Amino acid sequence: MTTPPPAHSPTGADTTTDPTPQAPAPTPETHPTRTTRTTRAHSFNTAAAQYAANRPSYPPALFDAIEDLAGHPLPGSRVADIGAGTGIATALLNARGADVIAVEPGDGMAAQFRRTLPAVPIIRGTGDDLPLATASLDFVTYAQAWHWTDPARAVPEALRVLRPGGSLALWWNTDALDVPWIAEAAARTARHFGIDVSAEKRNVNAQAADPTGRLDFTRRTVRWSRRVPVDTHLANIASHSVFLVNDEEHTATFLAAEREHLLNAFPDGSVEEVYEVVLLLAKTKT
Repeated sequence: MTTPPPAHSPTGADTTTDPTPQAPAPTPETHPTRTTRTTRAHSFNTAAAQYAANRPSYPPALFDAIEDLAGHPLPGSRVADIGAGTGIATALLNARGADVIAVEPGDGMAAQFRRTLPAVPIIRGTGDDLPLATASLDFVTYAQAWHWTDPARAVPEALRVLRPGGSLALWWNTDALDVPWIAEAAARTARHFGIDVSAEKRNVNAQAADPTGRLDFTRRTVRWSRRVPVDTHLANIASHSVFLVNDEEHTATFLAAEREHLLNAFPDGSVEEVYEVVLLLAKTKT
């Protein structure tokens, strides 16, 4: 398997395509300050094993949509998965037949990645300063990670490392709030922590993803679900940064109450998590 050469930077799913909506102006609550965002981004390193074991994956239809919008197959393509974390998306790209390399800044996440995917190369770095060669990639992907970048820096870096006609693909699993129990659980979380933990992902649009206006994103949503035990669901949500940076007692109190809510609603002890993957993809000029 070949990989893009590192280099120091010079400075059961349904799919729908829809125009990128214009979200309201960002607010401090849903778009934390850089200090808060940095603290949240680093928080995952203390919970990497929990993250790997409990976070949801992505459906095959997502990768079908990426290939469709890019007009280019993933098999044989050179792909860099940025902010790869524990390798959930990287593993799927690799299984799809892509020649993939991971880029991850965090010590804990990178260590978990190496345990999970020892045969897949991983290098340390961030999307704001990619340690990859110019014009070396067919795809640059960000799974649940673009909101940790500074787009004013990450966009030029993605454009630098992509080949002509290459694609930048950003995606997020977001809660399907049209499902009543999910909407109710999200409201309880917002009340307890004072923040909508998925708003920064649901509200991402072309302007937010690329304030420079250099990219023409197409948006697509992919709906899918998974059935898991209540305790897996709780471990999943507890691996989100808002939980990880909060006081341990405050988080434990919420999780205990949430477990009681869910077992009352689902006495068989399992829940069906329903997601809408929000995908933004932009192609570079040929």
